Amino acid sequence: MVKVNCAAIPDDLLEAELFGHEKGAFTNAVSRRIGRFEQANGGTLFLDEIAELPLPLQAKLLRAIQEKSIERLGSNQPVPVDFRLITATAQDLDTLVVTGKFREDLFYRLNVVLVRIPPLRGRREDIPLLVQRFLRRSEKPVTIRQDALDRILSYHWPGNVRELENVITRAIVLAPGGVITPDSIQFSGRRPGPNGGWLDEIPFQEGYWNVIRKVEGHLLKAALSQANGNKAEAARILGIQRRLLYEKMSEFELQ
Repeated sequence: MVKVNCAAIPDDLLEAELFGHEKGAFTNAVSRRIGRFEQANGGTLFLDEIAELPLPLQAKLLRAIQEKSIERLGSNQPVPVDFRLITATAQDLDTLVVTGKFREDLFYRLNVVLVRIPPLRGRREDIPLLVQRFLRRSEKPVTIRQDALDRILSYHWPGNVRELENVITRAIVLAPGGVITPDSIQFSGRRPGPNGGWLDEIPFQEGYWNVIRKVEGHLLKAALSQANGNKAEAARILGIQRRLLYEKMSEFELQ
């Protein structure tokens, strides 16, 4: 299996990474490079974060899937490839197709067997297994008490498996005598409500704009808290201009 994270490779390098290139195809192309498609010949190519693939590369990927051949950069010679393709994304491809950010023909070509993985809070039976896996990675012997595991199971895990891994890593460091207790479990997110995350607790009967206002106020408070009151940093976290942040702080009467 050959794995490629489409979000981790700059767009201008991704094409050469996938399809390879010939010597002299571009500056610094001092020798031929075999791309990931050729490396996966006879096996499986896994493209993670497929939604991050630029539109021009989506067209080239579609052609590779349909014709089972690719062309290296700097060459017009087709190279036959035989591969199984698996893709993954955390984004909603249906929405991206509607907005024109993902090719509809590629979407239907990829969407043969669809496997939806629910968030971690929707498969809590996996949590004890994942905890044990992360504990085995520790360089020192570490065990976890049942009440600590119960605390982990009651959390809503907005950051899914990555957040769980970070919490366990932190707990290993804080574990007294190599035993993880409830006090060793420290969450960075919001405390869980009865139905899961804080969005689940909003009464949508209040009307669309009232709900939007509550979400907006929550984001402002969270960003200011994360920035320790630094307004410039809070604006950067939210991706807005500082002037707009001041206006919103005044609107919500935030100090």
